[in-house]
Amino acid sequence: MITTDILIIGAGPTGLFTVFEAGLLKLRCHLIDALPQVGGQCSEIYPKKPIYDIPAYPEILAGDLTDKLMEQIKQFEPGFTLGERAEIIEKQDDDTFFVTTNKGTKHHAKIVAIAGGLGSFEPRKPPIPNIANFEDKGVEYIIRDPEFYRNKKVVISGGGDSALDWAIFLTDVASSVTLIHRRNEFRGALDSVDKVQELKDAGKIRMITPAEVKEIIGTDKVTGVAIIQKGEAPFTIETDHFIPLFGLSPKLGPIANWGLEIEKNAIKVNNALDYQTNIPGIYAIGDVNTYPGKLKLILCGFHEATLMCQSAYKLIFPNKKYVMKYTTVGGVDGFDGTRKEAPKAVIKKID
Repeated sequence: MITTDILIIGAGPTGLFTVFEAGLLKLRCHLIDALPQVGGQCSEIYPKKPIYDIPAYPEILAGDLTDKLMEQIKQFEPGFTLGERAEIIEKQDDDTFFVTTNKGTKHHAKIVAIAGGLGSFEPRKPPIPNIANFEDKGVEYIIRDPEFYRNKKVVISGGGDSALDWAIFLTDVASSVTLIHRRNEFRGALDSVDKVQELKDAGKIRMITPAEVKEIIGTDKVTGVAIIQKGEAPFTIETDHFIPLFGLSPKLGPIANWGLEIEKNAIKVNNALDYQTNIPGIYAIGDVNTYPGKLKLILCGFHEATLMCQSAYKLIFPNKKYVMKYTTVGGVDGFDGTRKEAPKAVIKKID
């Protein structure tokens, strides 16, 4: 059983920043995320896309934002349950919560903060009739361990950042990499597109455009794919793995069955006070919530996380009065014994 003060469901930017705000209040956090790494969409879908509306950063890559947030919360020593989906939530007689994942991991918390972005993500699957027969038999929708493809033939399909980034990365791992896209133009970052072109010119990536995979070839596992390319006769190529990277489709998933008030696939909250749901002790912050005037922006999620933590503190310690101190004055004390504070002025007597 994992025990914590605040259990955060979702390890995207809003969930990660919640750890910092909770840490200032001496509240410990543990995070659950269905993805195998932190960062949410910033890590899974567009790690190399620039974000322009983060305060103090005229431009920052989504992946770098995740790294900065992890650096910021390091001293508060959060726990993580990654690669598991929060499945069941049970409120106890003492108003605490038990949350169990799809893999049976149990968590006990005084407060639950749902920061699941747009919900749990499911891969968008291409309309290939027999693709389901080869899932986990050579068809993968998410790359979790690049070494799994060491010295293997790989075919990647897609035209966004994930397809480009993994095609580039796997040239140093796989025996061959083929990138297939239904258009000649790619939607990824310009430097990634340029890099793929360089690797194609160097003979390290085979690029087939505009084209689509129409069939998976094999019996017990993938041995090839059938391709239709504009202006060409249908043909097949050998491969050990087919990896369609068409992004992830957001779904509320089990959260929709927790008795929360749902509106248009989002969780209704009390935005006039603290982003608490209709169940006391459960909050929803970031893109997963809805209220009048809601804006789905990372910086709005940061604001919601801050107010939520103040409210959570009052629920956990109803008889304590918290006096907010600015970090510029009070500094930041981590659970690991570290302290960050501004340099003190030097008092010197002048004769």
